[in-house]
Amino acid sequence: MNVARPAIPRGVWILGFVSLLMDVSSEMIHGLLPVYLTVGLGASALALGLIEGVAESTALIVKVFSGTLSDRWRNRQGIAAAGYGLAAFSKPLFALATGPGLVFGARFLDRIGKGIRGAPRDALIADLAPPEIRGAAFGLRQTLDTVGAFAGPLLAIALMLAWHDDFKAVFWVAVIPAVASFLLIAFGVREPAHPRGADAPAAPRVRFDRATMKSLGTAFWGVAAAGAALTLARFSEAFLVLRASDLHLVEAYAPAVLVAMNVVYSAVAYPVGKLADRVAPRVLLFWGVAFLAAADLVLAFSGSLAAAGVGIALWGLHMGFTQGVLAAMVAHTAPAALRGTAFGVFNLASGVAMLASSALAGALWTWFGPAATFGAGAFFAIACGAITRVAVRGT
Repeated sequence: MNVARPAIPRGVWILGFVSLLMDVSSEMIHGLLPVYLTVGLGASALALGLIEGVAESTALIVKVFSGTLSDRWRNRQGIAAAGYGLAAFSKPLFALATGPGLVFGARFLDRIGKGIRGAPRDALIADLAPPEIRGAAFGLRQTLDTVGAFAGPLLAIALMLAWHDDFKAVFWVAVIPAVASFLLIAFGVREPAHPRGADAPAAPRVRFDRATMKSLGTAFWGVAAAGAALTLARFSEAFLVLRASDLHLVEAYAPAVLVAMNVVYSAVAYPVGKLADRVAPRVLLFWGVAFLAAADLVLAFSGSLAAAGVGIALWGLHMGFTQGVLAAMVAHTAPAALRGTAFGVFNLASGVAMLASSALAGALWTWFGPAATFGAGAFFAIACGAITRVAVRGT
């Protein structure tokens, strides 16, 4: 006899649309930024790698502090809303920039906002969703987020063509969905009075100290190690755009790279999330690692845009098989009272790896070319598979 599975809560859906709107805004800018920096502002690939590495790793590192505060204050929604607000505030700075310095500052503020909101939002999803559908809940949020991630570049392409490659005008339009995202989470989301789970205490005193880290448990630390290894193998998607540009993709169509990757990503994230509620998540992670290695190899040796398109699609498969699954694994392995801290620590480990991988990717590209960058990515992906096999054994 089949038992009906609970429906995904309204709050999870709203958080998904909050992510969708912010990603529309971010990816309108992000899809054009590599070309804008290197062609419009004269920055090097190494500078691009450093900007992306510092920005993305900052977002991941900041999550550890906002996650711990959300556990202590029991105000995940308020902290997440503050992060979305800061990201919305940063968007006009991209349009005002006249050199790489202000772009770096805007990107830095934007990613701090992402860091503030990320762990509390993910912990809030875990609090809202019953345990038996957490994989589906994280998969849904990831899918809606990724719909925004390809809708944004599509809109950017249309506006670039209509406005004759006016980067700054497109960046101004990107401000609108960012503000809408902030308003939606500020006024549309309410968190439960208590997180779900029998192990959730009434009044926790959470601190970012050794005792708290030990309380997260061995299973969680295995997931964190796997996530860090995977991030070390996967540098910024800005290098996908740069690879297509290197193969003579027209500037106005640069965002199409992220569109293609995110279409695949969004198509598989929710089904894979549902599957993670039924099969061992580590199996799905292994498939994701295999897709990443294949993507890197294809992109390393691509001689045409069509071949690069295959690599970009494989990259999207890798994202769909790993990101939601890892989030669900964190939620399952961490104590309920420490979910915010757990998501923050998980992303701290990934942030250090992201900084290293993006800086290395930029250096390899500058000194040896794209084949070296993606070849190194394939090597790290294969090594990541071995680390993951050990780290998440039994989960």
